[in-house]
Amino acid sequence: MKKSVEIIGLPIISITEGRELGMSKSLLIDAKNGAIAAIIIEDDDWYRGVKLLPYSSVVAIGADAVTVINSETILTLEDAGDYEGMMDENVRVINTKAITKSGTIQGKVVEIYVGEGGKIEKCEIESSDGSLSEISSEQISIFGKQVTIIDSDTDSEKKTEKLDVEAPAPVETVAEPVAEPEPEPEPVAEEAVAEPEEEAVPEPEVEAEPEADVTEEAQPEVEEPTVEPAEEPEAAPEPEIEAEPEPEPEAPAEEKPGDNLHQAADKATSDRQRRFVLGKTARRTLTSPTGVVIVNEGDVITDEVIQRANLSQMFVQLTLNVQ
Repeated sequence: MKKSVEIIGLPIISITEGRELGMSKSLLIDAKNGAIAAIIIEDDDWYRGVKLLPYSSVVAIGADAVTVINSETILTLEDAGDYEGMMDENVRVINTKAITKSGTIQGKVVEIYVGEGGKIEKCEIESSDGSLSEISSEQISIFGKQVTIIDSDTDSEKKTEKLDVEAPAPVETVAEPVAEPEPEPEPVAEEAVAEPEEEAVPEPEVEAEPEADVTEEAQPEVEEPTVEPAEEPEAAPEPEIEAEPEPEPEAPAEEKPGDNLHQAADKATSDRQRRFVLGKTARRTLTSPTGVVIVNEGDVITDEVIQRANLSQMFVQLTLNVQ
């Protein structure tokens, strides 16, 4: 399986022509079948419109490139009629809310995993507390534009039931050993006391004198060791060594240059696409999912039209609707 971030940004390489055909820009998702329909690519001829690479034409997706047989697998706008409906739907899955059918919000989808044939195998969900969990595609009933619907949260209910059943078990095990030791020590103690009483009667006269000597000699021996251990607990100040670990702030410094390069590349791409559609006319009326008219049929594409398309996340559809 591959994460979406491991596919986007890779070069498209023709293995029979030995040349680079473009760069993977984003993924076109077939929401009904829960799969990746095509890879949207960008090449040197970007001003002629968006180009698609059907996922079925992909030979392999490696760590450094996506390989195809030849350049004939790349589809232009004129040949991409089968994918036009998916581009109008513009389902992205990532950043949608993950909600169960019972109305419980599980979190936000932050990543998708693509398996063989482009099928979405599972989604990674981030909850409100920042923890991550995975939901398999079998648990997902709908991939929507704003919401991903999960069949149920029965797994979490089963876990709570198991915890409730296991909770009383340790209470019973504690009660049993308490009852057992009570009867056993009582008879043993009585017999042990009864035996030494008879034996201790004839021997106290002989042993009385050495006992007095031992007690007199033991008293000075006890006073000497009590002075020495009193000064030993001074070794406590050693744990001050723990203040050394400070190498944490180095990681974010390495990511800043890469982020600036990506931002510059995205800005350059959006500028080229804006110049491509600016001044052209719309082939048909384009409306956003919320009912906002982006452009009417025959209208000239202006900066205001481009701005409306960007706010509605329909700029790709706008580029397909110009002549």
